[in-house]
Amino acid sequence: MNKALPPGIRPRSRSLLALACLLAVAAPTGAEEVDPADLIAAEAAAPAPRPRAAEQRLLPGLKGHHQFELARTVADPEHWSKARARADLSAQGNLGDGIKWKLGGRFDYDAAYTHSDFYPSEVKQNQRAGAALRENYLDVSRGDWDFRLGKQHVVWGEMVGMFFADVVSARDLREFILPEFEALRIPQWAARAEYFKDDFHAEFLWIPVASYDQIGRPGGDFYTWQPVPVANSVYLREQHPKANADHMNYGIRLSALKNGWDMSGFVYSSMDNQATFYRTLVPGPQPFVFSPRHERINQVGGTIAKDFGSVVFKSEAVYTAGRRYGVPGNFLDADGVVRQNTLDWAAGLDFTFEDETRFNVQLFQRTFFDHDPNIVPDKHENGYSLYLSRKFADRLEGQALFISSFNRPDWVFRPKLIWNFEKNWRLTFGADVFYGPQLGFFGQYDNKDRLYSEIRYAF
Repeated sequence: MNKALPPGIRPRSRSLLALACLLAVAAPTGAEEVDPADLIAAEAAAPAPRPRAAEQRLLPGLKGHHQFELARTVADPEHWSKARARADLSAQGNLGDGIKWKLGGRFDYDAAYTHSDFYPSEVKQNQRAGAALRENYLDVSRGDWDFRLGKQHVVWGEMVGMFFADVVSARDLREFILPEFEALRIPQWAARAEYFKDDFHAEFLWIPVASYDQIGRPGGDFYTWQPVPVANSVYLREQHPKANADHMNYGIRLSALKNGWDMSGFVYSSMDNQATFYRTLVPGPQPFVFSPRHERINQVGGTIAKDFGSVVFKSEAVYTAGRRYGVPGNFLDADGVVRQNTLDWAAGLDFTFEDETRFNVQLFQRTFFDHDPNIVPDKHENGYSLYLSRKFADRLEGQALFISSFNRPDWVFRPKLIWNFEKNWRLTFGADVFYGPQLGFFGQYDNKDRLYSEIRYAF
């Protein structure tokens, strides 16, 4: 219980009194003693510092991280595939009257694309250095409504290791889906309105100018090559839709908490974040010409989650209408793609144990309606994932993620060891191992196995 202070003494005098007492006790013999009462009297007489008006209304805080990442591809041909220095910085503050702001940016430099002759010049230019805006927005609160205007992350799904209901985020796929999701996601320029009432939440989203997945350039380690019967093909530059009213994205998401069940449903119409590779046949030694484009798709989906003590159940499902898929088995098709409607779903259980061990298991499936036999996937693509993390000591943690198809031997295995050796410092060692047929989701990168390390300072 706090005791009343003498009249005229400000609350911070408690800390001064404690400090003075400590100094008095710790003072060496013969040193001049400090009288705590003198300190308190002096503090009481001193005028309180008067904050400037800007400090009262604007309280920015700088945070972020610096890191260096090193990776070596060990499959043939062996080469250094990453030597990247990254700075991710953000600042935020309060303008008062329910208005807040955030500014963020990221800066990269990758020496693997400077001092190596392994990659084509276009890949070097694309991945050697970069500067990108991260989240940059204004938040405005008015009663039960919150408004966010600007470049922002919109996360509608949270399954482990893969994307299902997280349909709004664009992604940097130049390293496939290997980076942490916070680094993988690309924020969207959006206007978002959220309504909160008891256990009900409504979200309205408008994206006037969309961001799209970054796929890199042909010759990159994880560029999406198309299956063709000849060795060489021509890949044109990716075509992004023009910024106009016909290419805007918009959606609504409703969620509620009922008897411990966290449920949501959404409708979203967008220009597809993913690129579809349209094909043209031309006479000559390189008859296949591919052009990455984006078309409008419509999606309806939902999520559900429930906490059962040490076990958490999560499930997501998304119906997608209008996405195109390549038809490598049909050379008579004019543009090399066919429209397919799909249903994706995933369900998982997350177990937490007393010894700081976490285990997650997920099942997932993609179903193609009116399945075209000339596309690569089967009518029902089934798979599973296993994730395990364990703390071996206060500062040492091991993690492992395994994702595999049930339809064919097609998988990725990702073990890593994390050492938090000092406050705010983290050192990581890991591996990414791919296996499967050339047409498999993971097997297409069968010769991209790599070892990597990362050192990170966060502040």
